[in-house]
Amino acid sequence: MRPRQDPRRRGDMERAMAALAGTIGRHRVAVLVGWVVVVLFAGFFSLQQSSRLSDGGWEVPGSDADRSGHLLADFPGRGEVRLAVVVEAPSWERARVAVERARQRADAVRRVTVADAVPIGEARFVLPVYYSGPSRDRVDVASDLRAAVVRDEAGSRVRVIGTPAIWSNFREVSQEQLARAEMTGFALIVLILLVAFGTVVASMAPVVLGVASVLVTGGIVYFLASATQMSMYVTNVASMIGIGVAVDYSLFVVSRFRRELRAGRGVDEALRESMASAGTAVVFSGATVVLSLASLFVIDVTAVRSIATGAIVVVSVAVLATATLLPAMLAALGRRVERLPVRIPGHSRRSDGSFWIGWTSRVMNRPVLALVAGVAAMLVIASPVLDLRTENHGLTQLPVQAEVRQATNNVSDLTSPGALSPIHVLTDDRATAQRIFERVRALDGVAAVAAPVASARGSQFLVEVVQADDPESDAAETTYHRVAALARDAAAVAGATVVLGGTTAFGMAIEHTLTDGLWKIILFVLLGSYVVLVALLRSVVLPLKAVLMNLLSISAAYGVLVAVFQWGWMDWTGYDSPGYLDTTVPTLVLAVSFGLSMDYEVFLLTRIRESYEAGASNARAVADGLAASAGTITAAAAVMVCVFTVFALSGAPVLKELGIGLAVAVFVDATIVRLLIVPAAMRLMGQWNWWLPGRLARGGARPLADPAAP
Repeated sequence: MRPRQDPRRRGDMERAMAALAGTIGRHRVAVLVGWVVVVLFAGFFSLQQSSRLSDGGWEVPGSDADRSGHLLADFPGRGEVRLAVVVEAPSWERARVAVERARQRADAVRRVTVADAVPIGEARFVLPVYYSGPSRDRVDVASDLRAAVVRDEAGSRVRVIGTPAIWSNFREVSQEQLARAEMTGFALIVLILLVAFGTVVASMAPVVLGVASVLVTGGIVYFLASATQMSMYVTNVASMIGIGVAVDYSLFVVSRFRRELRAGRGVDEALRESMASAGTAVVFSGATVVLSLASLFVIDVTAVRSIATGAIVVVSVAVLATATLLPAMLAALGRRVERLPVRIPGHSRRSDGSFWIGWTSRVMNRPVLALVAGVAAMLVIASPVLDLRTENHGLTQLPVQAEVRQATNNVSDLTSPGALSPIHVLTDDRATAQRIFERVRALDGVAAVAAPVASARGSQFLVEVVQADDPESDAAETTYHRVAALARDAAAVAGATVVLGGTTAFGMAIEHTLTDGLWKIILFVLLGSYVVLVALLRSVVLPLKAVLMNLLSISAAYGVLVAVFQWGWMDWTGYDSPGYLDTTVPTLVLAVSFGLSMDYEVFLLTRIRESYEAGASNARAVADGLAASAGTITAAAAVMVCVFTVFALSGAPVLKELGIGLAVAVFVDATIVRLLIVPAAMRLMGQWNWWLPGRLARGGARPLADPAAP
């Protein structure tokens, strides 16, 4: 029987987890019934969560775009959200009939106002549609409008375009993508778990936790979205992260439980040991992930914070399920967890870890070479990050064949791409507004300029500038800067104030906010994760190493993202790279992957520390810890990489980038970092790995005997 750690040397959390496991084991039936009720209740609302999610929340408080939005509220017919019904027909007669039918159907939609039809080509018309209700409802209104008017009949085609219509179509597409990704992802997860565990029963436990975590989170998101604005990205991001962490956390506990049973322990004792060790690691790992995600709250953008909230909820639910539902399941199963074995050719269910012990010995015999090689490889992979460039494009989140994207492109070919998204120039001086109107018309990149319009109270004057280019393009930003410079010069002459808004200003504001906030996220994550890891590992050196290794993993993820999506290195496969990264991706990859890739560091170092505190030397503890956790970490990383890759292949461009970024971060962390850098660095640091100064030292850690000893 393998020696175990003396319970007296355990920390408070380990003792608490062991006690919790014992209590749950005794009341397993009640716990299981409680979870079934919760999952069924939450699952019902989870299926309806998308109806409560919003396309909004990306406004940057205090920005010109945000200020202009408030000022536009005093301009009837100008400040409302703009949609348009597009009618195309084979002849003028059919077009007029189709326009009249479309108008009647659109008028039946609540909270919208339909303007007169405007011809945009032969037998083609656009009916401007205005909506002035709460921003959180505009996607639902766009969906209602599309359901009412979109038709293909008698040779005529009727479509709806505009930003709310884009996100209405995206909601439909993302639901299909999510269902496809979840089905494919769970099938591949089961396959990986069967290889890792070798039994059907053991493999099903992590899958059950993954499903439960996602369903419960969906129900919570439904109610959160009733109280506050939640981005429609929440569903996909929470599902992607939730499946990965829930399966990973339960995989570590189930693996430890089976190991304890094989060591000859009884079911109750094996459960307590598993939760004291792996369960404690899960709690601290989850805390690190939550802390990393909480860093997104330093960005004062509602949509980003709502994505962080959804991700935090799913990780917290996964930890809760691992700490309560999983022990109840394992207590009920007992030794039947080994039932229904699956024989896989060439796969041994019981490895003695000799390969990993041998590998670790070779690395630790040449630690400098291994460390230099590992760090050099990571830096090479990360090097493209120096050319990172971000942009913000809403329409491209839809597939090329999507209804709204095709209609928008068709209209853009016939009119100005910026017709529905003009630059709003607002000033408090009529003469200044007139001067801006007269001068802006001569600027390059301007397709049309509307004469100044006074607000309802007469205190503001609006000039709308229609750009010749896509309002989210680089060319549009250049035009915006020209208009802004001219408007501010004109206002300065008269001593007037001027505010510019519109889609281009909105995109620039969110991009600058996310870019400028990146350093705050990094600082928050580094300090917070370090404190959590010091509490877990009872060392001040190991957490520092773990944090630095995570930065390398994230840098490598950024490098691959630039190479694939910006440089187009995978275009030979038929993929058409956009030539940039979505504005939100670097921020989300940093916050999410820092926490997730820390998982494997936490589990590995926990096993190493456990061996060290049981009396092994530093070198032996590293070898034992790596050998004991290698198979499980490899399976866990395979699950995470699989989930992220499936979502990347099935999702919108921003989800492709996020999925690939997270998959790369986890992969390099579980391979280059774990197999080369960690053992080499721990060999070089020797006993300093376990140094905890002064009063921070607690009873669970061995004192530093000889800093030079291996």
